[in-house]
Amino acid sequence: MLVGQGTNFVLQAMYFILLARLLGVKEYGIFAGALAFTSIATPYSGFGSGILFIRYVNIQSSNYAAYLGNILFSTLSSGSLIAAVLYLIAPHLLNSASASLVLLVAFGECVFRQLVACVSQIFQAFEQLSVTATITLLISSLRLIAVIFLSVLPDHATARLWTISSLIINFVVALGCLAFVVLRFGFPRFVPRLFIDRLEEGFTYSLAGSTQSIYNDIDKTMLSHYGMNVANGIYTMAYRIIDIASIPISAIDAAALPRYFTRSKEGIGTVRQLASKLAIRAGAIGAVMAACTFIMAPVIPHIIGQGFRQSVYAVRWLCIIPAFRGFHQLTGSAITGMGLQRHRTTIQIGAAALNFALNLWLIPHYGWLGAAWASLGTDGALAVVNFSLLLCL
Repeated sequence: MLVGQGTNFVLQAMYFILLARLLGVKEYGIFAGALAFTSIATPYSGFGSGILFIRYVNIQSSNYAAYLGNILFSTLSSGSLIAAVLYLIAPHLLNSASASLVLLVAFGECVFRQLVACVSQIFQAFEQLSVTATITLLISSLRLIAVIFLSVLPDHATARLWTISSLIINFVVALGCLAFVVLRFGFPRFVPRLFIDRLEEGFTYSLAGSTQSIYNDIDKTMLSHYGMNVANGIYTMAYRIIDIASIPISAIDAAALPRYFTRSKEGIGTVRQLASKLAIRAGAIGAVMAACTFIMAPVIPHIIGQGFRQSVYAVRWLCIIPAFRGFHQLTGSAITGMGLQRHRTTIQIGAAALNFALNLWLIPHYGWLGAAWASLGTDGALAVVNFSLLLCL
């Protein structure tokens, strides 16, 4: 996963740089507002069917066909419904430029991108992480090709043109991934009763994912709501860099989750021992990435463009977040692996509420700087609470 995501780091960095230069800070901010708004609801498309696959097929592989059918039914039905709902409410919450992109972004993210994510989780469940990493590489590679293609067009690219391109990429990759998983493991079997039986548990996973999206993306949505498109572009670019710096943490987390579910059969103590060790190591790796990000931040405007020069300060404010994520992601996944997802969901609801309240107070007065302060407070609090809970279980 680390090798795959490390390669993905290079591809993401390349297409982020080219995309930022292609769109400019304002158009990039418009797209970021629509994407952040959509991301809050994306976890509900599928009702946690990917995590359910990891949990139950990891234990008993004969469940594969039924749980693949559950992924397809859940994602296609709920994703399409969510896209329609987001389209209706977007004009009331976002500025008009971002709101006009929501339907296209929502279908790309809530339906097709979610299917890709679930296929990745299928291979994660079987601990075939090289395939999981390759799927991520495929999306980044196609996006890089798309940005290069748009860069050579005579007309100036817009946020809408990039949104359409991203939708097409997600659609193509989703079809390819579904065909590959069917050829590799077999056809799905649709068991409507399974969806009903696992709905409550799946909703818990979706709620946890949604709260995570809220404290990660509500700030960008609120910057869009207040019409701060330039500030949104500056802040979103900085946050993307922090996401890239967090790739080693995500790699460890992806590799650990199936093991947590497996070890939970041996007792909570076994999971806690593994999670504590991994969280400390991931936190240390995050601290190293934070230092590197802080030092390298001044390079941003020279690579991306002078319009993003304030992103240097935004990155330096946010750079400690990878260290926080090292603790709260690894301990949070352990809590999930123990079968105590409700505890994790409760904590994440609290984190989302805290983040929303801080952003509501800080963004109108301080713009992107207020959003950065809110993110630091939320991720830091989450790291402390998750690690403390793990030690008390």
